[in-house]
Amino acid sequence: MSTLLYSVTMSLDGFIAGPGGDMAWLTEHLAPNPLVEELISEVGALLVGNRTFRGSDPYEGMEGEGEAFGGGWSGPQFVVTHNPPAKSPPGHTFVSDFDEAVALAKEAAGGSYVNVLGADIARQCVEAGVLDEILVSLAPVMLGDGVRLFERRGGAPVRLERLAQSEMPHPTTVRLRVVR
Repeated sequence: MSTLLYSVTMSLDGFIAGPGGDMAWLTEHLAPNPLVEELISEVGALLVGNRTFRGSDPYEGMEGEGEAFGGGWSGPQFVVTHNPPAKSPPGHTFVSDFDEAVALAKEAAGGSYVNVLGADIARQCVEAGVLDEILVSLAPVMLGDGVRLFERRGGAPVRLERLAQSEMPHPTTVRLRVVR
């Protein structure tokens, strides 16, 4: 059975994107990270939120622009949206139903990780009880505003268990399991 993993880089003040979903802030923090690289090699499919799919690219103007993880991964991507584009990019499937998108991504992953990209789709995964793990890299910056890691007003606490943690010289990265 495939594991749903939300992977993300976050500012010290809890934002994963700047105002308007801007990802340009992340560019200077893109560096080799063994914990992240190991996990990327185990990803079988992506489950992507619409805002993330249509958002800015931290690899803009660089090699790997427009590709998942800057070209470090390729495979099937399932985008949850009620407004699919007229023409689908290769490897992308647009799905309007959240449960269907999760099922399709898990099937495509074939027992490997389904990597969740996007704060809102990650929130939906938590609320549906299908998120299994979280991998957070902490960037040494405070953005002050933007898209929060998790936005769950009135939500119940979610218990997490630390599975792994990286240390310097790489950005601090923590891998957590959702405790059910």
